[in-house]
Amino acid sequence: MEKVIVYLDDAAYARQQLLAAAEPTHWLLVACAPRMTHRISKWVSHSARENWRAKWADKLFDQVVPTLRERGDTVTPILARGPLPELTRSLMTEHGNARVIDARRPKSADNGGDSMRFSPGALLGFGAWMVCTFASFDY
Repeated sequence: MEKVIVYLDDAAYARQQLLAAAEPTHWLLVACAPRMTHRISKWVSHSARENWRAKWADKLFDQVVPTLRERGDTVTPILARGPLPELTRSLMTEHGNARVIDARRPKSADNGGDSMRFSPGALLGFGAWMVCTFASFDY
């Protein structure tokens, strides 16, 4: 049985990448939760962040694992808690040589095709231009 380590962060995108395997596979699914800013530590405790990551990973696995198990594959869900290179080394040590697939959604695809983004400074400048333009009219 082939062993494959898969890094994923989006269920729909990952399913497209994973359904190509034809032979029975042991999937080591590694959930890569979205990063939180360092400022969030002011408002949220470490245990609350870990609970959120665990719930996020459970939702992700609930969307991916049943599809793989229906095919007869073995699935081991894992939540990434540190740097991926170290996790990859430890998984390869534990499970032997395995193929690694990065099925995380590319960052450029996150904006959903919305290339029209304005910075707050641009919006303020546009607002100032509108006020100056319309303030000069006599009504």
